[in-house]
Amino acid sequence: MKNLENRIVEDGIVLENNILDVDSFLNHQIDPVLMQDIGKEFARLFRDEDITKVLTVESSGIAPAVFTGLYLEVPVVFARKNKSVTLRDNVYVTDVYSYTKETTTEMSASKLFLSNQDKVLIIDDFLANGQAVSGLLALCRQAGASVAGVGIVIEKSFQKGRILLEGSGIRLESLARIEKMDPDSITFINH
Repeated sequence: MKNLENRIVEDGIVLENNILDVDSFLNHQIDPVLMQDIGKEFARLFRDEDITKVLTVESSGIAPAVFTGLYLEVPVVFARKNKSVTLRDNVYVTDVYSYTKETTTEMSASKLFLSNQDKVLIIDDFLANGQAVSGLLALCRQAGASVAGVGIVIEKSFQKGRILLEGSGIRLESLARIEKMDPDSITFINH
């Protein structure tokens, strides 16, 4: 997606340890027009997969997932990273390590909204080491849900996330694939 790549180059900030700050349009402040384009593109890519649910993790995956769900006309479920009083015992749970936060977090999703009747499209903001997506896949396995694929807004292809997912045989579509980055430049892999 050329408009996404342009926005990453214009507004993204490369920090230490291969971290890309895109807070100005995705991770803190959200550009709804860009998210609408992202949702439309994911829907186009996965239109023929008979998806029944879009699954993401709070909070940065919610905006692209909601627009994807809108265009696919299916509900969006987000896994929670923090315990909620409304989510008690009737949940699927897995542990996920966050590279940017350097902590392990419990991720959970309600059994009311994810089941073995679902064909799921996973949407997330970043793919780096693959931990968040692996956690979402674990929740789908616990539910007995099938996974149609994974849609990633920004992939850091120089990290191991893609290799991890390709080994599982799950379809992966990334809208912007970064080949390398440093504070002065960002290079993309052309599709």
